[in-house]
Amino acid sequence: MIGKETAESSTRLFAGGLSRLQFLGISCLFWVYVALSNILYAYSMRTGMARMTSFSLFAAWDARLLQHVLLLPVLLVSFWASLRIQWRPLALALPLQVILGVVFSAMAYPAMLVAETTLGGESWHQEMMSHASTPWTDPLMLSLWVASFVSFLPTYGFGLALITGLALYTRFRNSELRLAALEREWSAARLAALRMQLSPHTLFNLLHTIRGHIEWDPKAAQSMVVQLADLLRRLLNAGERDFARLTDELQFVRSYLELQKRRFADRLSIVLPRPEEIPAVWVPSLILQPLVENAVVHGLASHQGPVTVRIVVRVHDGMLTLRVLNTIAREKSAGDAGIGLKNVRERLAVQFEGRAALTASSAGTEWTSEIEMPAIYASPPLESHQGALVA
Repeated sequence: MIGKETAESSTRLFAGGLSRLQFLGISCLFWVYVALSNILYAYSMRTGMARMTSFSLFAAWDARLLQHVLLLPVLLVSFWASLRIQWRPLALALPLQVILGVVFSAMAYPAMLVAETTLGGESWHQEMMSHASTPWTDPLMLSLWVASFVSFLPTYGFGLALITGLALYTRFRNSELRLAALEREWSAARLAALRMQLSPHTLFNLLHTIRGHIEWDPKAAQSMVVQLADLLRRLLNAGERDFARLTDELQFVRSYLELQKRRFADRLSIVLPRPEEIPAVWVPSLILQPLVENAVVHGLASHQGPVTVRIVVRVHDGMLTLRVLNTIAREKSAGDAGIGLKNVRERLAVQFEGRAALTASSAGTEWTSEIEMPAIYASPPLESHQGALVA
């Protein structure tokens, strides 16, 4: 999707990362400013010198306006070619850029001559004809051309710097937008991969539980298959979204624990929050499943005594605490570096950007895994990569 959007956006670009509208808009606005400045300056100088001499060194305002109109297409072509050439490699690009500026500036005075010839009266035409035979050897004509060249060359440079700066800023902004889109897509793909890691791991353990009942209790195994089908449906539905209601998440956990209790009925006890104790909040989908599975697996390992898995939910100062406690052997120290706990930490880091954490520790014969995250009361956006959620 990102590649398609990038390709579509590139087709709309005119030159140097600018669209046609951006290029024409900034170029024309700049040239309007230059034209008005030159006309006002020439008018003030023409008015001031009229008191001292009748010889006009500055063209009339209408001729100067027509000069800038005639130069506008040349300016647009020069700017467009400059943006296409760019500045790398510098040894090749710099001479070409200089040539564009020199050619444009050299055409400024001929454009003025065309404008004055078009708008001038009979006396102006006669005066121009006296210089037409030797325009490059006439000192007046040559000095006026040099003055015009020197005046328009820095003007072209300022305009080129303006439009090049806008092009660089536009490319930088577009690259930032593409980078942000890639980061959002990467976050979504990463969360999807983490959910896919959870699902096969959970199913493997449940199938292993059912397998233990097939030979000596077929009816119980059939009943467990039905329960597994319901659990699988919930698992697939939960895996398609980033967030789920806490009540739905606890119902999924209850189904999983009931399946495990069918196998370890004499050893496994379950304590879940009462419905009225469950706050109406949203949590990352399948966030409790790895903790509960870890509690069952590590709680039952290395000893034959009873195991109690207990889930506690608490909301305080805008923070939601999910605590999973389980019994372990006194001499056993359960680790917190398994794939399930690692995935939970990565999901919290991606979805809450450092505002949520998972801690795990043991005290005597009890192991505690605790998640602390912002309490989300409103329905979160469908895409978790839209940013960290606010309580």
